[in-house]
Amino acid sequence: MPHADTATWHRNSAMAIYALTLGAFAIGMTEFIIMGLLPEVAVSLNVSIPKAGLLITGYALGVALGAPFITVVTHYMPRKALLLLLMGIFIVGNALAALAPSYGVLMFARIVAALTHGSFFGVGSVVAAELVPKDKRAGAIALMFTGLTLANILGVPIGTFIGQESGWRTTFWAITAIGSVALIGLIMLVPRIQAAPSRLSREIGVLRRPAVLVALLMTTFGFAGVFTAFTYIKPILVDISGFPVDSISYILVLFGIGITLGNIYGGKLADRMLLPSLIGILVFLAVVLALLGTLVQWKIATLIVVFLLGVAAFGTVPGLQLHMLNTAKEAPTLASTLNIAAFNLGNALGAYLGGIVIDYGIGGGLKAVPWTASLVTIVGILFTLWGYRQSRR
Repeated sequence: MPHADTATWHRNSAMAIYALTLGAFAIGMTEFIIMGLLPEVAVSLNVSIPKAGLLITGYALGVALGAPFITVVTHYMPRKALLLLLMGIFIVGNALAALAPSYGVLMFARIVAALTHGSFFGVGSVVAAELVPKDKRAGAIALMFTGLTLANILGVPIGTFIGQESGWRTTFWAITAIGSVALIGLIMLVPRIQAAPSRLSREIGVLRRPAVLVALLMTTFGFAGVFTAFTYIKPILVDISGFPVDSISYILVLFGIGITLGNIYGGKLADRMLLPSLIGILVFLAVVLALLGTLVQWKIATLIVVFLLGVAAFGTVPGLQLHMLNTAKEAPTLASTLNIAAFNLGNALGAYLGGIVIDYGIGGGLKAVPWTASLVTIVGILFTLWGYRQSRR
């Protein structure tokens, strides 16, 4: 292939991945924005704060249930067409949220948007990996997931500000506009990638293989430790570390910078040596969580640990996703999408375990949450070691 053609191919592939990244940014913003707008939504729709908080739960359930359902129903669609359909549904869901006259309609709109989440990241991961050479696949996946990390650093704070100044509906219109730009980018930049023909029954059969089940457990427990601690990071920082409430948003920006760097460099490490680097990052994550439990009473040390927690948390994401793609090569779309659902299951499991520790005062309650998170991560390490052993057979 001539050099000019090679350069053009790389440039086109990069632009296609950037279009996927923008779509990931819009979806990530939708997932997390409601946290910053709970009071505004509650007052506007005349519901309590806890009831408004169920809009977050509804979205999470939509992701977990929608991922496998959408993937199975759209099994025979070309991947580009599926991405366009998903982004179209996402746009409709957010436009409906902006127009929602009642709490019930807003909940429905949130679930509609959530149905696309797992499948978009699952299919997008497969497409991004296929657009680059084999030794760059984790990096391509990481670049797409950068949209999710940037949604936390930029999208949610800006969207919250817009919602507070101009009303929460304006924020959803802004997300709708971003999704529309992403849709245009996907239409223009993503090439048509036809999946190798396969029967749905065969793909589902692949998911029954022990190695695939272990990979799902790696993702669930490898990431559950992150949300065991992060779900309760605000009370940890305020009640134990002593930070003022109005400083938490700035500390979370520090965490967001960490997850962006971790996502990028985690992808680079995964491309060099997938499972060994993943084991190393998970060990690092367990240590960082233990350090949070040890140093949480010292503010400067806590700030450093929060940044490192972000690095370690998303340093695992590209490797876990690529490992699933490698493990279930015959069913990449379904397996990749289920792996996204496994991440969300890990989020829910972590939040649940942390809540039990706090509610029952286990080990001192809130102070024991980081230690619990570290132990959960160690379970993820054990599953990863199991997966590594299987891969070497």
